[in-house]
Amino acid sequence: MDIDIRGPRFGATVTTVVLAVVLITGSGALLGWQALCFAAGAALGVPRSPYGLVFRTVVRPRLGPPSEFESPAPPRFAQAVGLVFSLVGLVGYLWGPSWLGLLATGCALAAAFLNAAFGYCLGCELYPLVRRAVAVVR
Repeated sequence: MDIDIRGPRFGATVTTVVLAVVLITGSGALLGWQALCFAAGAALGVPRSPYGLVFRTVVRPRLGPPSEFESPAPPRFAQAVGLVFSLVGLVGYLWGPSWLGLLATGCALAAAFLNAAFGYCLGCELYPLVRRAVAVVR
């Protein structure tokens, strides 16, 4: 079942704010929260992630009906990519080197911002390339 395209963009907007705060404060705990959100999105799907639940219960009822839908697989893959970057960032923030935390968080922030501001999902664009590469390896 396809998902409302506005849900992942809402999640990317919240993620952008969270990751910006992580960069400003250096909070490993907040980055840990974001990693849990990414993990939920990757494992359960974007609509069942914490930000997806907020979108579905609070935001979407205040909007008109969706005009665009997308397959849930690419945003789910993007959440997995975000999880990898946030876990690498956690290693940097909690155990060092600190530049690793800054770099990984900055990369995740850039990707989230692109989706939030312009609707361009880097992870979603990588998804078909990874699928083709996996098919070739098999």
